[in-house]
Amino acid sequence: MQNLFFEFVFLVLIILALVMLATRMRLAYPIVLVLGGLALSFTGWFANIGIDPEIVFLVFLPPLLYEAAWQVSWKEFWKWRRVITSFAFPVVIITSCIVAVVSHALIPGFTLALGFLLGGIVSPPDAISATTIMRQVKVPRMMVSIIEGESLLNDASSLIVFRFALAAVLTGQFAFSQAASSFFLVIVLGTLIGVGLGLVFYAIHRWLPTTPSIDTVLTLLTPYCLYYAAEHFHYSGVLAVVSGGLLLSSKRNTMLTYRSRIESIDVWSVLSFVLNGLVFLLIGLELPTITQQLGDGGLSSAIGYGLLISFTLVMGRLLCSFGAAVFTQVASRFITVADTNPGWRGPLVLGWAGMRGVVSLASALSIPLLTPQGLPFPYRNLILFITFVVILVTLVFQGLTLPWLIRKVDLGARYVTIPEEQQELILQKKLAQQALRYVESVATPDSPSNDYLHNLRARLLLDTSFFAQELETPGSPSDSALHHFHQAYLELLDQQRSLLHEMNRHTEFDEEVIRKYLTILDLEEYKLREKQLLKPDSQ
Repeated sequence: MQNLFFEFVFLVLIILALVMLATRMRLAYPIVLVLGGLALSFTGWFANIGIDPEIVFLVFLPPLLYEAAWQVSWKEFWKWRRVITSFAFPVVIITSCIVAVVSHALIPGFTLALGFLLGGIVSPPDAISATTIMRQVKVPRMMVSIIEGESLLNDASSLIVFRFALAAVLTGQFAFSQAASSFFLVIVLGTLIGVGLGLVFYAIHRWLPTTPSIDTVLTLLTPYCLYYAAEHFHYSGVLAVVSGGLLLSSKRNTMLTYRSRIESIDVWSVLSFVLNGLVFLLIGLELPTITQQLGDGGLSSAIGYGLLISFTLVMGRLLCSFGAAVFTQVASRFITVADTNPGWRGPLVLGWAGMRGVVSLASALSIPLLTPQGLPFPYRNLILFITFVVILVTLVFQGLTLPWLIRKVDLGARYVTIPEEQQELILQKKLAQQALRYVESVATPDSPSNDYLHNLRARLLLDTSFFAQELETPGSPSDSALHHFHQAYLELLDQQRSLLHEMNRHTEFDEEVIRKYLTILDLEEYKLREKQLLKPDSQ
């Protein structure tokens, strides 16, 4: 146990090194992690570590889904709800059907039930890879929102397809009407359980005397409670986590204090980073185990089947993406849609952003070794190997070419009404105006003189004038002048930090007070860099 723990410590250190390498190479870190895991698998150093499906579904999946639901914009999710649900449910089911037909026709002895089993495994794209790449390339927020929203739901639909196909293979029976009714029951009740338990956690955060530490711990426990409660009754734990996460995310400003929000965001960003890193590295490390189970005899044919299914998935998703665009154009004549003319650029990017990930591999690994009759599960090793090839091909090939495709199609400002920089100026101006109105309402001529309020009013007047001038004549101060101002401000903050460190040497000042003001300076620098007027990596 101790050796296993230290192996995971070394794995985390390797993840950090590979992510830094990916940053330097300007690549999405999931691609580098998978390739790094592949390279490590040939050394045999971490042979004791592998992907346990139960651990993935119970330990990794709930917090990653919950964090994704917490980050998704509910406004964007609702605006593009038809596109998101079409990709999450109909497209996943259609993709499963295409894979089932193709694998049944081309793989000798592969039944249609096994085809649906394979389709349910490889149909859900992994959004971590796609969104990581999209954030590195200038792409409209709408595209990222659709990919993120799809990822919250497609795992549930694919796992349900997988569950029914596995039951059909094991029992040899499949009743469509019963499966369809069970499908909707699993979805609806899983969602209701998530919403119900989400309301319970909302009440705990809102009305019980919690502290920021308690709030943070509760947010860590929430996804596991949601997932386990739904799975205990054999409903969709994924949808329970997603629905509960979306509900609590929309209520964060009323149920959490400012300190709880800041502390929980920091904890969750680190946790999701480590979990995602482990997941992608472990995918690469699984290669020797999967290849050994397959055996040497069928390796070449298995690679061919894997490449064939990968091609089928890529083409199937592209066709579904363009089909959804055509359907949207037709539907816009009868109902209100978010985009009446999607064109071909957006559907092409969404169709190409279909990289597969750990949910597919965990599903394949969860296939039982034996049937209820005690016989080896048919084609289990082949299904596992095909799944690995699909993940590798889509993640590396599509992941490496997606930035190039985004630049080539030039999505431009088609989905952006106001440039992001102008949005920030408008918001800052509105905030300054609102603050100025409030200060003027409390600092009336009849009220006692207050130098602090007068100074605040003068600063707000200056800010309002500056933002109004920027909106009327964008770039009024030159970029070099603005850059120089921010560099000077950052140096000023460093000077103040140096002063605080110097004062900390004096015995009359408590170090805890010094640290408090150092934190205030850190927050000031954070606000400055978040305005995106400086490069994120500038120091």
